[in-house]
Amino acid sequence: MNKKLEIIKQKVIICTNCELCKTRTNSVPGKGNFHSNVIFVGEAPGKNEDKNGEPFIGIAGKRLSMALEEAGISRDEVYITNIVKCRPPKNRVPTAIERETCKEYLKQEITIIKPKIICILGNTAFNSILGGSEITKFRGKLVKKDNQLYFLTVHPAATIYNQELIRVLKKDIVKLFNLIVKLKNNKKVKIDIDYTA
Repeated sequence: MNKKLEIIKQKVIICTNCELCKTRTNSVPGKGNFHSNVIFVGEAPGKNEDKNGEPFIGIAGKRLSMALEEAGISRDEVYITNIVKCRPPKNRVPTAIERETCKEYLKQEITIIKPKIICILGNTAFNSILGGSEITKFRGKLVKKDNQLYFLTVHPAATIYNQELIRVLKKDIVKLFNLIVKLKNNKKVKIDIDYTA
């Protein structure tokens, strides 16, 4: 474990910066490989995550693992985190204040890991990080903003309610890792949306 990431993890565990600290069981710091070329960013912990203090271990997490395996990647190779590190009551969408309060943790995780691509999972993360909405319209696209690349896809939880999206998620994850291979080999990749232009 990276020392700096360990410090952030401990800060997240004892964090009382917003009201969510009163209703959570455990806060949920990011987890995974700090040498990862990609950081997956979801919305917020759910019931299983809140219980165990670990990100993406419920049904949505299993769907993400399945999509990664299809792309020939194990979960241990990547880093997974959320916009908000504590579960909002009844799994509601985190408020603007909660997202804003928690933003610094994600920023620090990104600064330490320096991923080639940040994979945004679902609308809340899309909105929080890039100010976007309607992820289904933009999924599968590579975005550039402030010299950082982002890849957009659906949240694995969405595949629970819409079986069609399982295929979409798998296809996107394969595309994501193909892009990473190109970047590692210093090949050009096509930017679909450039916020810096």
